[in-house]
Amino acid sequence: MKRAHTSRTRDRFPQGGGADRRSGRPRRSESFGNRRALQGEFASPKTITPPLPAVESFADLDLPERLLATLGREGVTAPFPIQAATLPNSLAGRDVLGRGRTGSGKTLAFGLAALARTAGRRAEPRQPLALVLVPTRELAQQVTDALTPYARSVSLRLATVVGGMSLGRQASALRGGAEVVVATPGRLKDLIDRGDCRLDQVDITVLDEADQMADMGFMPQVTALLDQVRPGGQRMLFSATLDRNVDRLVRTYLHDPVVHSVDPSAGAVTTMEHHVLHVHDADKHRTTTEIAARDGRVIMFLDTKHAVDRLTSHLLSSGVRAAALHGGKSQPQRTRTLAQFKSGDVTVLVATNVAARGIHVDNLDLVVNVDPPSDHKDYLHRGGRTARAGESGSVVTLVTPGQRRGMTRLMSSAGITPQVAQVRSGEAELSRITGAQAPSGVPVVIPAPRAERPRGASAGSRGRRGRRPAGQGRPGGEAARPRGQRRTGSGSAA
Repeated sequence: MKRAHTSRTRDRFPQGGGADRRSGRPRRSESFGNRRALQGEFASPKTITPPLPAVESFADLDLPERLLATLGREGVTAPFPIQAATLPNSLAGRDVLGRGRTGSGKTLAFGLAALARTAGRRAEPRQPLALVLVPTRELAQQVTDALTPYARSVSLRLATVVGGMSLGRQASALRGGAEVVVATPGRLKDLIDRGDCRLDQVDITVLDEADQMADMGFMPQVTALLDQVRPGGQRMLFSATLDRNVDRLVRTYLHDPVVHSVDPSAGAVTTMEHHVLHVHDADKHRTTTEIAARDGRVIMFLDTKHAVDRLTSHLLSSGVRAAALHGGKSQPQRTRTLAQFKSGDVTVLVATNVAARGIHVDNLDLVVNVDPPSDHKDYLHRGGRTARAGESGSVVTLVTPGQRRGMTRLMSSAGITPQVAQVRSGEAELSRITGAQAPSGVPVVIPAPRAERPRGASAGSRGRRGRRPAGQGRPGGEAARPRGQRRTGSGSAA
């Protein structure tokens, strides 16, 4: 069986840089940041060691045979660009700085390397060997679902540590031993403070969606956690943009990284259509209702929890099968709502930005910004729920007269030239763009899901008895699998 490299070479760093007091790693002697990086653009640092060349197939990688067999069973036939470029280097122990839009295959890009380099080792209780930090509960569950079959194939235990679920069950999973932990920063800190987890044995650390962690104010927690992992370990950081806070992370914690950018245009997807629809204030509510009544699934984004609840109630009374998703919902409620949306029991997901990342739904071809986002990064991530894995999709933003100037600036920042139209409810142009139609007017009630045992994201991957871990339903909510990596049937992408 092929073995991934398990050692790291540190003598490639320049001499005379000294050691960073917090990370215990050699300081870089060259400058990394520049003005473009500080303005949020992705700049490439100078690398000391040339990267290994990209591969054309997974068979060309130094992966354990059981991982290769699992890739075949999962229908993953060929590596996507970010995987082909970074895996040869991450398997050799190099740090990675990657940028790729949602759906580009980042989960397997870091996941296969982490699992391959951890395979054959056994974690002591409370002492994981690999750590994946993510900003949201949904993304944590998605990463866990995506990696579960691969971890199981090499007998590694996964634990998912997120807020909103049983702290005791998560602590129990860590006490039982887990080689790989997927976590949100706040809950992981809580468990460390309780003495239920230590990070001093963590050799591989992944930061996924680092820019969102910065936007959500998690940087102090993230850096405190990074200071606790084993000095000299491998670090992989993935981010859509490189703003000031993320740049600081790169400078402090990554050394001689392999840099790969899947999408230099800041995340715009070529298979996605962008529409800005000018609506009158008095007609916006009716326009929104007709779009929601279309055939097919749609996610509608609004700014506040109260606005989400009001629109959801209105849609249900109008005959539209809608459900609300926002931070005021418990994690079990959010999990069940997403399951209903994926199954088709709910056709309209009305959400705040909590749904802007970490959610993959097959055959979702429309995202509607009922309230335009205030930031171009939020726009790109909201839109990233559609046009995933090479499929097509549309993002529609409803803009009232007072919002037009701000929307023009936002689109310019996002590097997008949208199609602009003036629409009214009931008109053919609105139907042509969005599939809008008049709602039935017959109120509907969404039946509650069957009563089930609470499924917290607390347990490790399937153990010796073959049980599925708590919080891990069938792997249908994974990160988007690129074209050529789609599982037969309704499986999602990694």
